[in-house]
Amino acid sequence: MAYYKKIDGGKCYLSPINLEDSDLYTGWLNDPEVFRFLNLATVNITPEGERQALSLISQQHNYGILDSVEDKLIGICGFITLDQLNQSGECGIFIGEKGYWNRGYGSRALECLLYYGFEYLNLHNIMLQVYDFNERGIGCYKKCGFKEQGHRREALLREGKRWDIIQMDIIRDEFSWQPEK
Repeated sequence: MAYYKKIDGGKCYLSPINLEDSDLYTGWLNDPEVFRFLNLATVNITPEGERQALSLISQQHNYGILDSVEDKLIGICGFITLDQLNQSGECGIFIGEKGYWNRGYGSRALECLLYYGFEYLNLHNIMLQVYDFNERGIGCYKKCGFKEQGHRREALLREGKRWDIIQMDIIRDEFSWQPEK
């Protein structure tokens, strides 16, 4: 499959979404270890539905995350919403290939997305939401410079338990791009 280095982060890069990867995304989004961290946990993801969803989001600022050495698709990240007037947006990310968890690929991909958002989309504020049981995600976001801005207390019911949804954000002046060599 063809991939293009939209933003090169060294160990990984962001590429426009390739619709031919829809079966891979479908597998990830139906894997309980992956979807428990996403707001898609209660959605039935079919190959056709995922292909349609990818077709829609590929026309926006959403990108596949690829391992630079193997040119292997490992996840996806992008902007859920953009408010160009107020220079703000909401982003999201997940690594679907579990062999790449806890290896710095998520934080590096997110740094690539932040760089793109601040430098090319001229955003000033970028936010995200994370479930409070997602300690790995929270650590990744803090590593990238995100700060907690608030909690929606017990706003998520998952696996028979109530959890907080944490809102985090970062502004342009708090972000520093360090290209890998």
